[in-house]
Amino acid sequence: MTSPALPGGMIRAAVTTGTHPGYMPGFGNDFETEALPGTLPQGQNSPQKCAYGLYAEQLSGTAFTAPRGRNERTWCYRIRPSVRHTGDFAAIELPYWKTAPNVRDDIVSLGQYRWDPIPVPEEALTWITGMRTMTTAGDVNIQVGMASHVYLVTRSMQDEYFFSADSELLVVPQEGRLRFCTELGVIDLEPREIAIIPRGLVHRVEVLEGPCRGFVCENYGQKFDLPNRGPIGANCLANPRDFKCPVAAFENREARSRVVIKWCGRFHETWIDHSPLDVVAWHGNYCAYKYDLRTYSPVGAVLFDHPDPSIFTVLTAPSGQEGTANIDFVLFRERWQVAEHSFRPPWYHKNIMSELMGNIYGIYDAKPQGFAPGGISLHNCMLPHGPDRGAFEGASNAALKPEKLDNTMSFMFETRFPQHLTEFAAREAPMQRDYVQVWQQLEKKFDGTPGGQ
Repeated sequence: MTSPALPGGMIRAAVTTGTHPGYMPGFGNDFETEALPGTLPQGQNSPQKCAYGLYAEQLSGTAFTAPRGRNERTWCYRIRPSVRHTGDFAAIELPYWKTAPNVRDDIVSLGQYRWDPIPVPEEALTWITGMRTMTTAGDVNIQVGMASHVYLVTRSMQDEYFFSADSELLVVPQEGRLRFCTELGVIDLEPREIAIIPRGLVHRVEVLEGPCRGFVCENYGQKFDLPNRGPIGANCLANPRDFKCPVAAFENREARSRVVIKWCGRFHETWIDHSPLDVVAWHGNYCAYKYDLRTYSPVGAVLFDHPDPSIFTVLTAPSGQEGTANIDFVLFRERWQVAEHSFRPPWYHKNIMSELMGNIYGIYDAKPQGFAPGGISLHNCMLPHGPDRGAFEGASNAALKPEKLDNTMSFMFETRFPQHLTEFAAREAPMQRDYVQVWQQLEKKFDGTPGGQ
């Protein structure tokens, strides 16, 4: 049994759960789904002949010999094997999409930086041509580090597909609605949700409601996982059941199509005569997800002091060094503040991690002015930062009653690597050149008496 075809012609599997039509719940689960009944072989992965004349193919997200708990692969049953989805490759240029290492001698990345929201231009921009890299870190060739991007999308990809051999993509919408048509199913995405598109997964991105603007963390290293909760225990933060994986969906369409591949920081195109989104059924644990940020359950101080912001981690990509991430994705959303005799906003600090923040909506408590929805800030490795003068004075003198921090959602891409500005970030994006001045108004209060001023 199949559901009606989606706009664009994709045939989607029958609903597998009455709670979330079109999706299956659970992070890291082993899923199985078929868009046509009887497609999935039982008791084996690669039968001599597959149902419907399909081809069996494995998509591996880890090395074959990765430990069982971290081994990821998905078996696909498709109309054509992937070797028919590529031809001769030709290099192409996407000048605004940069990859680490991308260190420019003529650009200073040492500093505290902030940008106004980047305007969405009127020109036709797709998911590929509308990507604007802000920072890069690490080295894609040895699969460590990341890049942060802003996407500006006004037009759907038509007979055009993309995949990255370099990275998985964490997508954070801020404005507009997108549809990701992938080999393993369809994800509809809107602000206050995120999506994870794994390395190597072919997809086409369509505009459901535009124009669209958002943020992308491109992860070159080990894939994102849920953080260990430690003493928090089994619940709160991001719960696995709230991640949704799409059911199988496929296209059986003959049309001249362009496939763009990102490999070692370079882009290439190849042309084929059909849609590559032809997986009729699949089973495995290497897949795309969406997650509703409104289901994130924050924890915090219930008596005094402000905990480290690591308690707000949604996803983490390990580095191999225990306790130090290649990337953390951190969320600052609505929550109650009740700490007694405490400075409640984030305190002044500098640390080993480099922090790129984005505002999805509302006002961020440590920067009530100048950090607009769609805006970005960067505080690089070992550079001090913290509340501006207004936030400091307000929090230092406020009546400390229970207060709900409402109508706010910001995030952070945090990495152990220094983040280097791109030429676009330094010269074209609307940088606030006077940002560092927000701290210059912090006056000396020390006067030699215990009460100070």
